[in-house]
Amino acid sequence: MAKVTDKQQRFVEEYLKDLNASQAALRAGYSEKSAGHLGAQLLAKPHIAELIAQGKAKRSEKTAIDAAYVLNRLVEIDQMDVADILNDDGSVKAVRDWPRAWRTYVSGMDLSELWEGSGDERQMVGLLKKIKWPDKVKNLELLGKHVDVQAWKEQRELSGGLAISHEDALEALE
Repeated sequence: MAKVTDKQQRFVEEYLKDLNASQAALRAGYSEKSAGHLGAQLLAKPHIAELIAQGKAKRSEKTAIDAAYVLNRLVEIDQMDVADILNDDGSVKAVRDWPRAWRTYVSGMDLSELWEGSGDERQMVGLLKKIKWPDKVKNLELLGKHVDVQAWKEQRELSGGLAISHEDALEALE
């Protein structure tokens, strides 16, 4: 592997923080005027790309988050059923009784007390509970884009059994 300068090593470390080459170059000490251009050049260097790949692999290993983890989480969101958090009378179960998927994926909860009357006559007559769950359509879109699903990739079969994607055909015409 080619020798890496201190500044290049710093670039790799900074790039792994947010995957923004221009900002990483700035934080690594390259000039503001050339950071965008140099960031792209550094990413193109094989030895820098290898260090970045190693850094990403270490991070994935450390966090135990990889493509399979993300895909499994998306499947959990897809399988969430509102009936899992409701009692038979339609009231919301206590949060401690919710399935783990609901407890970890709910995007937000709003509780509002409902009151009637005024002054000393004021009484709480109810509690409005709003539960926001993940966007199921966006979730399905992400699942559909997974390389093994390829739900959104059109393919055309040509004579001889050769399959070609719509994207590949357009690229070949350019």
